[in-house]
Amino acid sequence: MWTELLGQYGLFAAKLITLLVGVLALALIVGGMRRQRPPIPQGDLQLEHLNRHYQRLRDGLSRRLQPARNGRWQRLKNHRPWRAKAKTPPAQTNGRRVFVLDFHGDLQASATVALREEISALLQVAENHDEVVLRLESSGGMVHAYGLAASQLQRLRDRGIALTVCVDKVAASGGYMMACVGQRIVAAPFAIVGSIGVVAQLPNLHRLLQRRDVDIELHTAGVFKRTLTVLGENTPEAREKFRQELEEAHDLFKQFVRQHRTRLDIDKVATGEHWYGTQALELRLIDEVSTSDDYLMRLLDQAQIYRLRYRLARPMSRRLLSLGGRLGDTVVSWLASRHHLLFKD
Repeated sequence: MWTELLGQYGLFAAKLITLLVGVLALALIVGGMRRQRPPIPQGDLQLEHLNRHYQRLRDGLSRRLQPARNGRWQRLKNHRPWRAKAKTPPAQTNGRRVFVLDFHGDLQASATVALREEISALLQVAENHDEVVLRLESSGGMVHAYGLAASQLQRLRDRGIALTVCVDKVAASGGYMMACVGQRIVAAPFAIVGSIGVVAQLPNLHRLLQRRDVDIELHTAGVFKRTLTVLGENTPEAREKFRQELEEAHDLFKQFVRQHRTRLDIDKVATGEHWYGTQALELRLIDEVSTSDDYLMRLLDQAQIYRLRYRLARPMSRRLLSLGGRLGDTVVSWLASRHHLLFKD
């Protein structure tokens, strides 16, 4: 039994490896062909009218809630397009527009690439009575990366465009640095907010390498060109300088938050702790407890709401590599479930 099973797995593994090698070879070929062609566009802007989106949801549910006794023909008559328009008066927006942006942060704040393009486009068309709503989800990351992301939002403030930041799950550390740029912060009841602090850690393998008779040479021009290292010996002076740099970054963080949230007791909240939405409201870290969905739906009768998204174009080679990665994950999941079933039986 086991011999037959191993044989089947071996054949399957051989097929899988052949397929992955083929995908990789095709990706390399496409990449080589791409170098001989003109560069593809960097990306494109996508615009979705959210008023229509919510209206479609409402109308779709209304049709399904029609009494069965009316019959199908009666339901169709009641929802003719011209009748639907007559029943739904246009929103009194007075030309006001709301632009919705989404930011999902990682350690490197990679979404800043798209955010800067979206804001650059908005600054060319937005007017003073318009509003930008940023749906933000981030637990923070690199100081300089989130500093740049916050600076992109500051461009809106500098032009006098209202900015509201909505947090449904988390805006902590660098994420809160971005959030505090908004004139208004709206967070869900259990959203995680705050974590105004700086942290850094790294392993040191110096003693392990020493036991293996491995020497590491590090040459610098400047006393503190390098402080703590992973492979070399760390000195007390280097540790003290490293801690000093952390404190300086923390002070800059607190100063930035204090500048944008003037009513905030910064010494009370800049301890590195985080709070949930209802607690954050009491501490004035946020201005309102609500989900982003409720906030946008309140604006449906007051403004034309558009979701703006800048999508980066990915080369074919990267798409194929991504496809190969997803295929590998699927195969691994299948093998794991197969093992589970075998041991279960």
